[in-house]
Amino acid sequence: MTTKILALVDGLGSLVRFALMPGQRGEITGAEKLIEGLSLGALLADKAYDSDKFRELLKSKEIEAIIPARKGRLSPAAHDAEMYKWRHLVENFFQKLKEFKRIAMRACKTDTSFEAMINIAAAVIRTR
Repeated sequence: MTTKILALVDGLGSLVRFALMPGQRGEITGAEKLIEGLSLGALLADKAYDSDKFRELLKSKEIEAIIPARKGRLSPAAHDAEMYKWRHLVENFFQKLKEFKRIAMRACKTDTSFEAMINIAAAVIRTR
């Protein structure tokens, strides 16, 4: 059993919202739900989030898409490379999250208890 964690962090690297998905599903499928109801100035994401539909959604919500184009795209969209460097905050959050053994090993049997552990870990990470 594999589980994918989609996380949205703020400019300080603190968790804002997250969603759990099956490990074999593409990340883009849960991205719309993750940003629903939030007002964002920009969204920094990796190449997995590069789709025309998602870019149009961000544009309709007046969110700047800082997403590099996937390799082999016929019409690659430009992105702010300097601003994209700040995406390391997401990677840093996941590295800190993996320090918690129960999360790294997916020791919880139910999604509810796994979500609770992620929330507890995020609170501990924020206070460090």
